[in-house]
Amino acid sequence: MGIRVLSVPPQPPGSRGRRCPASRQRDGGALSEERRRPGAGSAQRDGVWGGGGGSSQRPESGAGWGERAGGRTARPRGAPAGRGGAGRGGTVAARPRPHQPRPPPPFAPVAMSGSSGAPGGSGLLPPLPRSQAAWLGALALAALLGAAVWRWAGRRAGGSRLQRVGTVSGLFVYPVKSCRGVALRRAEVTALGLRSGAMRDRFWLLISEDGHMVTARQMPRLVLISVNCENGYLTLNAPEMKELRVLVKLSRKNPVHNCRLFGLDIQGRDCGDEAAQWFATFLNTQSYRLVHFEPHMAPRKSRDVFTTFRSTDEIAYPDCSPAMILSEASLEDLNTRLEKKVKIQNFRPNIVVTGCSAYEEDSWNKIQIGNVQMKGTMACPRCILTTIDPETGIIDRKEPLETLKSYRLCDPSERHLYKSHPWFGWYYGIDKTGTLQVGDPVYKIVR
Repeated sequence: MGIRVLSVPPQPPGSRGRRCPASRQRDGGALSEERRRPGAGSAQRDGVWGGGGGSSQRPESGAGWGERAGGRTARPRGAPAGRGGAGRGGTVAARPRPHQPRPPPPFAPVAMSGSSGAPGGSGLLPPLPRSQAAWLGALALAALLGAAVWRWAGRRAGGSRLQRVGTVSGLFVYPVKSCRGVALRRAEVTALGLRSGAMRDRFWLLISEDGHMVTARQMPRLVLISVNCENGYLTLNAPEMKELRVLVKLSRKNPVHNCRLFGLDIQGRDCGDEAAQWFATFLNTQSYRLVHFEPHMAPRKSRDVFTTFRSTDEIAYPDCSPAMILSEASLEDLNTRLEKKVKIQNFRPNIVVTGCSAYEEDSWNKIQIGNVQMKGTMACPRCILTTIDPETGIIDRKEPLETLKSYRLCDPSERHLYKSHPWFGWYYGIDKTGTLQVGDPVYKIVR
């Protein structure tokens, strides 16, 4: 019996290698083994399908394409005989195979146009479907917003915003009260002020025989004594004097003196006769005693000096505050009003700030430097110590004090606090201890 050829209309472009839905419905979902063999596609390209029994009727459901009911299998034109088809004079029954629809492709093979992602371009990578693209876009936006929030939150302290107001340009400690300061690159900030190793701010003091403090206000030449700390010794040097070395950790046999500062009592351990004689020789005066404040001793309360301080603000031998801040801009503004320029050493600040306007330090209130937080308490009232030339030790008693009085006096309502002393610099209490260094940003804490 001959094989009847069934003509099939040409397939539309893009549908080659696929069967139409109607065909799939007619054959009950069975796919021919011939379709899966090399060359099987040639019958579709030629527009013919294998039929059976001289009839145009399709095989029953379960029979594969090109399978004849009588046992002979029609082979598409040009297709080789082989497994799944009939060889010469032989008969092979095709194994029934349930229909398995192809899964949809993971993405539509649409070319990218340039960098815009429009169809029809020549991009190398296929685009994501719109749902995935939208999801990735939302993820990227969330990442950007998260980064912005992270940067914003990183500049907050205790729920407050940090506003940069300047940069630390200088750090100083003054181990011996009224002697020269020591410039630092890095300092630890404790509840009692700045320190660097054994050097702590104003932890040594010169006293008279009755225990009252002696400062450069009475002995201006004290500003000529340079101080350092090395190998467990406090070292002092002065013009035409041999170096003095004093142990930082004094013997318990050394007596403890009751000292008097601004009407308040505080203790200090005597540094010995050699130190007392050294100061007497350099100052050409009566015997003074050098004393050291030790950690186990009770500090003074800043609030007992000025009521503007908090009960937590404590000090050893400073006048009243753990730290004092002054800006370079304030000093520059003052020097524009003076005939003879003054230096930062005239004012003995602990922290010098650059990058802000003149006297801006008066308004910062709460600040953060490094991981240190400080609270502004009051202006620094200036006295005749600022009129001592730090290079010669000669006291002028007029400038820059008189010029400061011409434009930096307090409001009359605060006269009970400052009296006739002009403002220059600002006192700060310590809210959070830590470390800071030259170059650190200064942030104003804004609520």
